[in-house]
Amino acid sequence: MSGLQSVDWQISLNEQAHHTDKFSSQELVVRRGQLFYMSLTVYRCLGCNRSATFTASTGPYPSESAKTKAVFPLSNRISGTGWGAQLLNNKNNVLSISILSPADAPIGRYTLSIEISYEGNDSTTEVGTFILLFNPWLQADSVFMSNHDEREEYVQEDAGVIFVGRTSYISKIGWNYGQFEEGILNICLSLLDNSLNFRRDPATDVARRDDPQYIGRVLSAMINANDDYGVISGNWSGNYAGGQDPRNWNGSVEILKQWQSSGFRPVRYGQCWVFAGTLNTALRCLGIPSRVITNFNSAHDTDKNLSVDVYYDPRGWPMDKGSDSVWNFHVWNEGWFARTDLSPSYSGWQVLDATPQERSQGVFQCGPASVVALREGNVDWDYDMPFIFAEVNADRITWIYDAWTGALKKNFSNTHTIGKNISTKAVGSNSRMDVTEKYKYPEGSSQERQVFEKALGKLQPSMSLHATSARVFSREEREPSISGKFKITDILTVGKEVNMALVLRNLTGDSKTVTVNMTAWTIVYNGTLVHKVWKESVTLSLGPNEEIQHPVKIAYALYEKYLKADNMIRATAVCEISDETEVVVERDIILENPTLTLEVLDQARVQKPVTVQILFSNPLDELVKDCKLIAEGSGLLQGTLEIDMPNLSPREQSQVDFEILPTRSGTKQLLVNLSCNKFSAIKGMLPIKVVE
Repeated sequence: MSGLQSVDWQISLNEQAHHTDKFSSQELVVRRGQLFYMSLTVYRCLGCNRSATFTASTGPYPSESAKTKAVFPLSNRISGTGWGAQLLNNKNNVLSISILSPADAPIGRYTLSIEISYEGNDSTTEVGTFILLFNPWLQADSVFMSNHDEREEYVQEDAGVIFVGRTSYISKIGWNYGQFEEGILNICLSLLDNSLNFRRDPATDVARRDDPQYIGRVLSAMINANDDYGVISGNWSGNYAGGQDPRNWNGSVEILKQWQSSGFRPVRYGQCWVFAGTLNTALRCLGIPSRVITNFNSAHDTDKNLSVDVYYDPRGWPMDKGSDSVWNFHVWNEGWFARTDLSPSYSGWQVLDATPQERSQGVFQCGPASVVALREGNVDWDYDMPFIFAEVNADRITWIYDAWTGALKKNFSNTHTIGKNISTKAVGSNSRMDVTEKYKYPEGSSQERQVFEKALGKLQPSMSLHATSARVFSREEREPSISGKFKITDILTVGKEVNMALVLRNLTGDSKTVTVNMTAWTIVYNGTLVHKVWKESVTLSLGPNEEIQHPVKIAYALYEKYLKADNMIRATAVCEISDETEVVVERDIILENPTLTLEVLDQARVQKPVTVQILFSNPLDELVKDCKLIAEGSGLLQGTLEIDMPNLSPREQSQVDFEILPTRSGTKQLLVNLSCNKFSAIKGMLPIKVVE
């Protein structure tokens, strides 16, 4: 009898060397282009006319020509950069072996088998399976990242923060990426096996998995459920019946597990940061360095003219006309890898966006788009450059549309409100890092305008230079004789009256009479109007150069039933002066939720239960009921913890204690979401230092 008796994959030794020791997988997980070690016990000694050959293969149709199968001998040294196996020691029928994979091998699950030949008799035995990932530690890998702290953040960090809100009111929410949690690596591999590309042509798809550019694009399609067996179903309607309010999620782990356990049915519901948080988990899991980016005042330009049109009617009502929109914020990802299809200076950070906004090659997918190329206005390059360029650079044009007469009047165009405070989490801390200058030259600079004109020329070649410059001059519309803005005059809190003032200023030496039509709507963060909650019309007189403040008060009773988890209200005023252009004043405001106070009551230690205490006060003069607390945190809790809380009387304080069991040392992040009938999503976040 000859052949294989037993296998030792030396998992802990290999995974430490390959930076994969955080994965809770029973299988060996290694990175490409780097040696790994194993020992095989055979029934008879090797040598004495006996030789061994390995076969490593991946996918359902492995082939050597597609590089999804490799056959390589066990020899005394490994030569070249392809697959190889070296015999390090041969003692008492135990073979100590090192195996090398190429730095450009397709990633995924491999089957390894060994053929032992003896005097013309061959016996082949399957050794087992292992998982091969991208290797950001290796210079020869196209995802190589040289900076140690950045690798730790963008590959190894399994929790983070995502910036949300609006330009003048940026806040952050915690997100549990959880790429090392049990089962997540398998789920991320099954994302690839459920893709349209794999279903159409599995052999080609698996062969292309050597390329992070390809994997990134496939994942951007798979995280949304729009064309394939993808993960998350998007919903921006404000009505989330039949699913989870997108604001209630604390991380990707529950979403990915729900998708898998349901037989790959879409998980309901997500909005942009949910898609981006989940894509970040998949990218980091497979070894592509990645981060989450938030763009404030993000344009959704559907017709590639680099402008977004916003409409009002003369009553001051925002109109749902046209398909363009401006989102208070939009969240996408950047993956770090070489662009082999472009020159080397365009490698590095690449935009990937899994939120289903526009089709690309017939599918809801977006990117990769080189951030350096976006800054230079190269909108004719791959992939989806015009759409992403517009998100951060479009001009915003306000129109007044009178449905009775059909009259459409251009009111104002603004070249510098789109693409503000582009943000990501800083390396090694939860503070905000501004990356706006990576996406565009300084607003108002000559380079920024040149890049804009270059991009416009590429997108609309029919626009001659003259027409392009005419577009610049047409921006100098007739100056209005008054200016206006909404000013906040009191703290904005859910449950309280909203107090603002409409500030109008006469910019001329003549008296003016102004007719003002004002409305307020509850909205979703992307501008979807939910419900009109207030309106008022007034006529105001302004003396020469006078500034006046007209108070605006919106009672809690008016907005209470219609406020969404975004806590956003849009106030608008259309100010008319006879025979002049109307002045449109608009402001989105965000109401503060009451806070959750989180505290860990003792030093957290690995494998020692510790109590967390949460305090919450009902700020309202009415009963709060249906309170549910969801806690999550990689390395602190297995899965999520759900706690039903008792009803809270007016102004009552509630205390909840629960135990966590830390499984890994280091600073871990505990995330909590409280939802009830009056508050849809109150967030809490607590960094917990866990010692051995």
